[in-house]
Amino acid sequence: MKLTLHEIAQVVGAKNDVAAFDDLPLTGLEFDSRKIVSGHLFVPLKGARDGHDFIETAFENGAVATFSERDLGELPHLLVDNCLTALQELASYYIDKMQVEVIAVTGSNGKTTTKDMIAQVLATTYKTYKTQGNYNNEIGLPYTVLQMPDDTEKLVLEMGQDRLGDIALLSKIARPRLSVVTMIGEAHLEFFSSRAKIAEGKMQIADHMPDGGLLIVPDDEIILPFLPHHQTIIRAGQDIQLTELVEHKESVDFSVNFMAKRLHLPVTGKYNATNAMLAAYVGKELGVTEEAIVTSLAHLVLTRNRTEWKKASNGADLLSDVYNANPTAMRLILETFSAIPKNPGGQKIVVLADMKELGTASFDLHAQMMGSLDPKVLDRVFLYGEDIRALYDQAVSIFPAGRVSHFTKTKNLDQLEELTQALRAVLEPADQVLFKGSNSMNLSHAVEVLEAGDV
Repeated sequence: MKLTLHEIAQVVGAKNDVAAFDDLPLTGLEFDSRKIVSGHLFVPLKGARDGHDFIETAFENGAVATFSERDLGELPHLLVDNCLTALQELASYYIDKMQVEVIAVTGSNGKTTTKDMIAQVLATTYKTYKTQGNYNNEIGLPYTVLQMPDDTEKLVLEMGQDRLGDIALLSKIARPRLSVVTMIGEAHLEFFSSRAKIAEGKMQIADHMPDGGLLIVPDDEIILPFLPHHQTIIRAGQDIQLTELVEHKESVDFSVNFMAKRLHLPVTGKYNATNAMLAAYVGKELGVTEEAIVTSLAHLVLTRNRTEWKKASNGADLLSDVYNANPTAMRLILETFSAIPKNPGGQKIVVLADMKELGTASFDLHAQMMGSLDPKVLDRVFLYGEDIRALYDQAVSIFPAGRVSHFTKTKNLDQLEELTQALRAVLEPADQVLFKGSNSMNLSHAVEVLEAGDV
């Protein structure tokens, strides 16, 4: 970190006389007192606990100064009205000081994967740093900025949204020159009045982009009212396109209309190919060669691959995607699973659980999943939860008798064990099974039981 105490004081408008403290160079910054080491600045944030309660601990661990919303007398501190705001202001200043180019990524699905892909492509040519883990909110994004190595040239920042206005704030901090919106889905619909409101929030990524910046967006009419007028717009699916896509069990091959070379990914799914297309286009726009793009994507390493093939104890293939769920993500994984060739003599089985945070639209959105369940492709369907009963009511009239089962989860009755045992009873070694549902539905338990063989 190339910052001194007095420099930071000026940036954040410290209200106390910092001349009384030495103008020390800071070696880093932390908001967790347990991570403080010698030379750090401590940022006491207010959450479940007030970070001010840990200032003493931070100094014991090596902090040389701290932000504070209260006067600490002779203890080296920068007095500010709000420590979080000060952190954000400092991050915005640091982007300018280090002259780093910011690439921002958001979207209802695929933003973490796309961020990883973009960073890996750019790292072939530039010193690149990216959002670590899920540090994509009003705390994590400025923290990421202030953690980047001194020689960083390209900074790839993920921007998350829980409420309208979240991304507008992150855009104000980062002021990206190039931004990517992966897709507009129904994630967190409980907190928004409509999908259009979700689109409005996501498109705020462009609010603080400079004139002439590049904005890559999905080819989706829902975004049209929110398109900016002073940036170059590229529509994924229209201006840039996938062609000749071939899906395999654990990989995907495809071409794009702006590159001569064909691309290979060591992960499956058309949605992953779309994310890789976005990363490839960003790479080309920023001067990465086609050869470097192809090589980097072929050796892709993701932050976390939530979609993972596992093996049941009897040898059946289990495709586990149980970290989270929303209608867009569920449709995409069903599309991918349905496209993968069957194992000889095996069944295709899907196990779907409730999707959370869908608000009053939940029953209708679950019922709409019927469009992704093809009885000509899928042999059995297991449904688990309360809201997904709406899908069961449709599926039983489409699938052959006995091929669709529903298991309840309410405050008074949880039939997860019954589901697991019913699945175990029909599971053969050549079968393929997809598990998809919100994390709180605990489908991971069923996967673990089938892996262990303990029923």
